[in-house]
Amino acid sequence: MHEIEVMTTASLGDTSYLLVSGDEAALVDPQRDSWALMERCQRRGVHIRYALETHVHNDYVSGALEVRAATGAVVAGPARAPYAFDHLPLAEDDEITVGDVTVRAMETPGHTAEHTAYLVLDDPAAPPDAVFTGGSLLVGSAGRTDLSGPAHTDELARAQYRSLHRLAALPDGTRVLPTHGAGSSCASAPVTGERGRTTTVGDERHGNPALTPRDEAAFVAARATGLPPYPAYYRHMAPINRSGPAVLGGPPEPRWLSPAMVAGLAGEGAQIVDGRSRSEFAAGHVPGALCEELDDRFASLVAEVVPFGTRLVLVLPEPAAEAAEEALVQLLRIGYENVAGVLAGGTDAWAAAGRAVRSFPTADAPELARRLRRDGARALDVRPEHPEGGVPGTLAIPLAELPARVGDLPRDREIWTFCGSGRRATVAASLLDRAGIPVRAVTHGGADDLVGRPGH
Repeated sequence: MHEIEVMTTASLGDTSYLLVSGDEAALVDPQRDSWALMERCQRRGVHIRYALETHVHNDYVSGALEVRAATGAVVAGPARAPYAFDHLPLAEDDEITVGDVTVRAMETPGHTAEHTAYLVLDDPAAPPDAVFTGGSLLVGSAGRTDLSGPAHTDELARAQYRSLHRLAALPDGTRVLPTHGAGSSCASAPVTGERGRTTTVGDERHGNPALTPRDEAAFVAARATGLPPYPAYYRHMAPINRSGPAVLGGPPEPRWLSPAMVAGLAGEGAQIVDGRSRSEFAAGHVPGALCEELDDRFASLVAEVVPFGTRLVLVLPEPAAEAAEEALVQLLRIGYENVAGVLAGGTDAWAAAGRAVRSFPTADAPELARRLRRDGARALDVRPEHPEGGVPGTLAIPLAELPARVGDLPRDREIWTFCGSGRRATVAASLLDRAGIPVRAVTHGGADDLVGRPGH
């Protein structure tokens, strides 16, 4: 018998799994910050024998080497994965044992060329109880096949079709335990949290649109359309995971910086990222800082507008120590490790040191609507998508494209930034403010209020 613990990382839309049988365990697709979980296993007297990977991840830095360093676990993964570090390669029908449970490899290429699912069997001769499907069969969707580049997309889409139907041929009651879920850009179609993070083969066979195309050609055609852009940082993840990320050995400790140190770092090209609320940021911030509210989406929005590898300085809300722990972990999950430190005392300490503080005005969406009707305010829509051409009479640049295009914006009068809720609008306003462009952020409401239809 066995138990499977489900551990969701909401900020990435991903799930890791701890398979436990007796006093042994396997950690499947571990996150980099699995230290607390490993300590908990040690307290329970459970030895993690394997860190098991379904594929070379494109959306986060793997924690497999962290697990190995802390526990002595064997890193096991697809035989076709070109890992540059020692690991146990698992090909079709290869097996490992965890306590009394057999874990059998099932090659399922598609999401990536080496992708492998793993069947969980209490009895090797009986049907599987569960299958770890990684980025192949998802809840109501399937893993996208374009992350390895256009030269491989068609081949991988055809492989994904065959892999999905192999998985769909498993018994109805087989639990499906995918890595990617709601909030992940690795899915080929939106995945909502309403159906949960796990499912069964029977439910997916009867309700998953990825299993409905009548043939391979129809499936491939469907995969080739409607895919949104994936985050720019993705292109850096697979090379890091193939070569083996640096082992950190535990959560990073924040370095607390004085205003003079922050000023010096900014002068050398470091980017200041402010995790306070949008209203606090607009009211007063360190010149050149970008507003990235510290919540589950913090690191993903940093990655939208800050180039990978940039040195960062953080300004954080109180309690600053807890905020620093959360911010640093989110950033290291996606490889943003070059954090010089945190401004001790925040913006108050900056101002108390006699240094200039910048600000910009804010508004709500109804106010922008009135201004658009009355005198044609210049407004910039920074939503990722613009339904039906966007809001009439406004400019439209997706937030992820704005850093490269901000120099093309007019500077002769104030620009109002808006999105669907005010979050991206404030990030955009901080980019314009950094560039010296007069700006007003619509921090509450957005496109819905301007055109009377659902925004994005």
